[in-house]
Amino acid sequence: MRLGIDFGTTRTVVACCDRGNYPVVSFQDDRGDTTDWYPSVVAEREGELRFGFDALLVAADPEWTLLRSFKRVLSGPRSSPDFEIEIGSLRIPVLELLTRFLISLREAILHRSNRPKRKGEDEALIAVVATPANAHGTQRFATLDAFRRAGFEVTAMLNEPSAAGFEYTHRYRTTLNSKREHIVVYDLGGGTFDASLVHITGRRHDAVATAGCNHLGGDDFDAALVQVVVDAAKIERSALSRRVISLLADQCREAKERLNPSSRRIVIDLEACLGDAAPAPEVTIGVADFYDVCVPLVQATVEAMAPVMALLEADQGDMLAEIAGIYVVGGASSLPIVGRVLRELFGRRVHRSPYPSAAIAMGLAIAADDEAGFELSDRLSRHFGVFREGASGREVIFDPIFDKGVRVPGAREAQPMLRRTYRAAHNVGRYRFVECGDLDLRGVPHGDITAFSDVFFAFDRGLRQGGADLAGVAVRRLDGQGPLIQEQYAVTPHGIVEVTISDLETGYARVYQVGA
Repeated sequence: MRLGIDFGTTRTVVACCDRGNYPVVSFQDDRGDTTDWYPSVVAEREGELRFGFDALLVAADPEWTLLRSFKRVLSGPRSSPDFEIEIGSLRIPVLELLTRFLISLREAILHRSNRPKRKGEDEALIAVVATPANAHGTQRFATLDAFRRAGFEVTAMLNEPSAAGFEYTHRYRTTLNSKREHIVVYDLGGGTFDASLVHITGRRHDAVATAGCNHLGGDDFDAALVQVVVDAAKIERSALSRRVISLLADQCREAKERLNPSSRRIVIDLEACLGDAAPAPEVTIGVADFYDVCVPLVQATVEAMAPVMALLEADQGDMLAEIAGIYVVGGASSLPIVGRVLRELFGRRVHRSPYPSAAIAMGLAIAADDEAGFELSDRLSRHFGVFREGASGREVIFDPIFDKGVRVPGAREAQPMLRRTYRAAHNVGRYRFVECGDLDLRGVPHGDITAFSDVFFAFDRGLRQGGADLAGVAVRRLDGQGPLIQEQYAVTPHGIVEVTISDLETGYARVYQVGA
């Protein structure tokens, strides 16, 4: 079965390919109710972990610790697959946690969903999955590796807004013409915000530019409502336990998701969260008061998409006249204040997906369908390079390898490639790879910078035997002429940079996927 899987911060949505249709897969919870998503949550008790609906089932039990939004850990500037997450009494590497969550998702797809079943079909799950457009290499690698470890056959990874572009073309093809070939995807999810400018000709999509923020999403709107509730109830937040805050956030999330354009008030059951310590059974918040604290968050998304809009304006002149629409997707975009602010800024060009929470998964399912005929040219959203010694070791310089905007190759396309060749001067090479959102006028990384774990390579041929710990070897200059070294950099179809370091004279080589 071919699937599109949008692994979200708060919810994971799955769509499938079904004879030219791309329905969202529904799951059955423990009460027999069906939902169009699988909860991205985990619960722990004395080392035991439960995921998804099984985790929500024990959420109210004080013996269990519930962890939501664990995907956000991946977007940290120093995250790694081995980075440990603390949940209750357990510390677990993030890659292992992701893998075990995705194993539970696979079991739910196979055994507690309404997926179409065909006679003679095996249980192979072939998937196209998504990552935030501004995800760094570690986030992409960990996502891909976890899906594969969990038993999914991943054929492609797409940036989330690029996938939504497929869903737009499938649904709103008539809005596109020779004069209006661009759309801007506004994707506000549970934990991240992305915006992409997509050029569409027929079924060919080219992701021209991407901008966004890895730390802005629906969770932040939930936190804003929690603070409004705490202030209205005159509760000292510092006196509340982590568990009480979590229960209050759950109530606020549910109340936020029930809001519609006609809503005037929000009622929160304080007694259910605080018990006898509640100052009142419930508190009532005016929706307008909540929206007042939301406006700066929505404005932050508009500021984050400014580079995309500026590029379009510079290229097209009258940008709003030249785009087919601004396509609003992502679960958090359902909040009425989001659409209101965007319409005030951009007028009638704003199109909200009828299924904002599922648009990305549906677009991924379209990408997974070989017969749909859609093609995508995605691009790197961040600069990639390496810090090196310069001036014979007297200074450190940044060597840019791939600029953001470099095309990510299709499965059958040649990979973008770059080589560096030199004579090694030291016994050990230490490579400090980084990604960043921007370079300053001197070519130095600044802004959102991600530093990866250092990579070591033995230039001294005597260090290549016995598995020496190169990180612990003192660096010294070699006597005489060092070996001829070549670094080869390539962008894989999954948007991950692969580095091959070789001794050209002996053939000794090592291959690294940056972020692994």
